[in-house]
Amino acid sequence: MKQRLQWLAPACAMFTMLVGCAGQPTSSQAPDAAVAQKVSPGVAQVSSGAAQPGYVTNRQVTDWVPPLLTSPEEKAAYYVSRLADRRFVSQYGGQDNPRTWYIAAERLGEIGLPAVPLLFTRLNTTDDYELMLALYALQLATQDPLLMAKTRGDYIQLPTVLDATANAENVHIARQWWQQHSAQLGE
Repeated sequence: MKQRLQWLAPACAMFTMLVGCAGQPTSSQAPDAAVAQKVSPGVAQVSSGAAQPGYVTNRQVTDWVPPLLTSPEEKAAYYVSRLADRRFVSQYGGQDNPRTWYIAAERLGEIGLPAVPLLFTRLNTTDDYELMLALYALQLATQDPLLMAKTRGDYIQLPTVLDATANAENVHIARQWWQQHSAQLGE
């Protein structure tokens, strides 16, 4: 019995330390200060194009990527899963000219080519907000220089972005681009 108690105390201490540290981001995992800033409680984050009921978002940014996501494909899958989250936004432009920063869409645009096939899978969603952001992310991601070299400079050019009323037209444009260039993505 005494031997069990001797290892039980250190085991409990170790467990307590691990639980206390779990989920706490380190300073290197914190979002960029320019992108991830605390939003004042009085400001409703709505883009002018998405100024429709139901598009009001959170008051604080959460741009945290699980540390085990290392490949661009894994990061793309993570950000695609966050497209429908209306809280996954930030604000920039200051109090005089507040603008919404759609974190998932912007990050997918930065990832580029690896994100494109995943984004096309979201074009069948029934969530207008998620669809609007997937289309915006597609416009950004298809401007990846590696992809543009394969498509001879052709990328998805949407006449209106970040406006859910333009989703139907934008889906049509995106699907036309996909029909023309999907074979070149695997090369």
